[in-house]
Order: sequence, then C-alpha cells, then structure tokens
Amino acid sequence: MPDQTVQGAALTWPLEGLARVPYWVFQRDDVYSLEHTRLFQGPYWHFLCLEVEIPKPGDFRTTHVGDTPVIVARDQDGEIYVFENRCAHRGALICLKDRGLAKDFSCVYHAWTYDLRGNLTGVAFREGIRGQGGMPPGFRMEDHAPRRLRVALVHGLVFGSFSDAVPPVEEYLGEEILGRIGRVFAGRTPMVLGRFTQMLPNNWKLYMENVKDSYHASILHLFFTTFQLNRLSMKGGIIVDPTGGHHVSWSAVDHAAQRDAEYAKQNIRSDSGYSLADPSLLDGFPEFPDGVTLQILSVFPGFVLQQIQNAIAVRQILPRGTHRTALNWTYLGFAEDTPEQRRARLKQANLVGPAGYISMEDGCVGGFVQRGIAGAAEECAVLEMGGTTAESSPSRVTEASVRGFWKAYRGGMGL
Repeated sequence: MPDQTVQGAALTWPLEGLARVPYWVFQRDDVYSLEHTRLFQGPYWHFLCLEVEIPKPGDFRTTHVGDTPVIVARDQDGEIYVFENRCAHRGALICLKDRGLAKDFSCVYHAWTYDLRGNLTGVAFREGIRGQGGMPPGFRMEDHAPRRLRVALVHGLVFGSFSDAVPPVEEYLGEEILGRIGRVFAGRTPMVLGRFTQMLPNNWKLYMENVKDSYHASILHLFFTTFQLNRLSMKGGIIVDPTGGHHVSWSAVDHAAQRDAEYAKQNIRSDSGYSLADPSLLDGFPEFPDGVTLQILSVFPGFVLQQIQNAIAVRQILPRGTHRTALNWTYLGFAEDTPEQRRARLKQANLVGPAGYISMEDGCVGGFVQRGIAGAAEECAVLEMGGTTAESSPSRVTEASVRGFWKAYRGGMGL
C-alpha cells in the first residue's frame, strides 16, 4: 500500500506487513485523528447498546462512536433512532444523562429542543421579544439538526454508523460471525445484570489486540490456567473472517486433558497451585449444546461479546486519546433463566470486569505496553506466532486474529 502522509510526515508500514506493527501507531495524535475520520465515521458498524436498555417509547441511552457523543432513543413509533449528541446551535451536549425516559431533549445552554428522532422542534425566543431580535425570517428548523446515524439491529444488539457506504450489517458481519452471535442470543431475552466503566491507561488498539490474542490467555491469566478454564492444549480454535476485522476464539473444558506436561515445561506464572476458598464460584450449568465453555467474539473496530463459562457480557471499546481508553462492560442474564442459573451468572460475573479474577490483568497489561514503547516509536512489535497470515486456525497458539485486526485496520486507514 502507498504511504499515507499526515501533517507532512509519512506513515510507513514495515515491509514485513501483518507480521510487524510499528509502535508509532499507538502514539501519534495525527494517527488518532485519522482513525476518527476513516474508522469511527467511516463505513463501519459500531455497537451502541442493547435493545432491552430502551424497551419503551421515550427510553434513551447516551453513548459514543469513537469520540463522538450520540443519543440512542426509541420514538413513539417504536423505532430506534440515533443522532449526534450535539446541539446544532452552538455545539453543546443536548442530553447530559446516561439514560432515562424523555418526551424530547432540550439543550441546557439556549433551550433549543429536539424530538426523539433528532429533529429540531423548538428555538427559544425564535420570534424575539416585542418584534425585536430573534432568528431571521428565512430560518428553517428542518435545516438544522445534529447528524443522524444509520441503525441496525442484530439479535437485540443496536449498531450505528455515520456512513451511507457501509453494507447491511448481515453482510458486514458475515454468516459465521452472525451465527456465533446468534448462538448466544437467539431465542432468548437478555437482561442487564450490571455495568462497569473502566478507564485503561493505553491506546484503544492495544486492548483490541489483547481481546484477539489467544496466545496470552492461559499465560497471563493465572485463574484461567490454575482452575482449568482455558489452556492452549484443550479443544478449541480461532475463526478469522475474510476481512480480518472480526474474530472468534473458542475452547471447551476437558478436565481429563488439562494437567499436561506442556505447561510445566514453560515455567509460566499462570500454572499455579492456588485454590478457591469457595469453589462454588465455578459451579455453573450446561448452557450450549456444542459444549463450548469459552467464546470470545469481536466485531471491528470496537465490540466484544464474551461467554466465559456462564458469564455473558458485552464490551464496548471507546478511544479517549492516544493513551487512554474507556471500556464499558455490560453483564447479561436472560429472562428465561431459573433462579439458580441467575445466581450462577452473578457469581461468575466476578471472573470479569475491572477487578475480575481473569480480566483484571488485561486492565493493566496494555498500560505496561504503552509505557514500554514510550521511547521506541520507530520500533515494531513482532507478530509471527502461528505464521504471518490472518486466517482461521484449529490452534490457539497463534496470533492470526491479531494480524487480522491489523489487516482490517490498514485497509480502513489506507496504510
């Protein structure tokens, strides 16, 4: 690909292609700015919320697409509308709440009012006072509205896009990824069990790399390996879609095969002798007929659906500058759950999140990388585990899905 030039400086990708990632991609403000133009406001679908979070007319959520704040609202016609959370007058936020019920939205700055579809419906003192002041005669409210997004629904997940060029969401995801989302949600009614927002001290792409990196999972995570939830020696695999951007990592617990010699040879910290004071934390129930006990699925550029045992959650990855990332966790159960199943999910929710027994390490390791590369902008990460391509694999001792992320990223950024 030809080099991109940003602010007069060429962005040259290493000749090794997907097997190398230059560290400047995590550090430069001009790259971050280009990401918002090319990716977050380009031809991609972005997860916004769940339908069950806005079940009734008037219900709304506020969230972001990249840095851009947006409002997700259900109108009286029952449809979901998404528009920029930016007043067309002077640019202030239209809505200051995270969620709620509303008839309309009124900007606190000058009281310009918008309906649940994002249409401007009222301007304070539009006619002035006693014939003086006010807006000019030719002012038309229908010409002034925040930008609207396209909306797509996938098994109760709400996605949005600023682009008219993005293909239908079913085509965007592809049959295999769509089926894997349906595996978790189809035929069930999700319910929100809890939420966390976690601030990460690193670039958003480092967290997305981590999500796709099956190689680290049973090395970094002591809990995974010690309690035999995920070892590279168990049955599993990696699915990488043709674009490279979406992936699935899956495995199935087989206790008879877990205590193998391979881990002892590696002398890694995660192969420990720790035990649980309350082993009921891991008491679960068979949930899926395929026997898969772990499925981590990602949709480019920033959505994750996880199933770890019976802990179901979605994660939304939002950039907050070159060195900070907001990670929104939403823990899920289902209306069809029995009380015992709900209890199991709540216990297993302790596996994930900012202080989760598994994922707390993911919350800090990206920061270790960000700090480690601080003086090495011209150096590169090496991604050769399992080869140099971005293809599905029956082995999880591979970085194929990480290379897939960079395949999609480079394509979108023109690098």
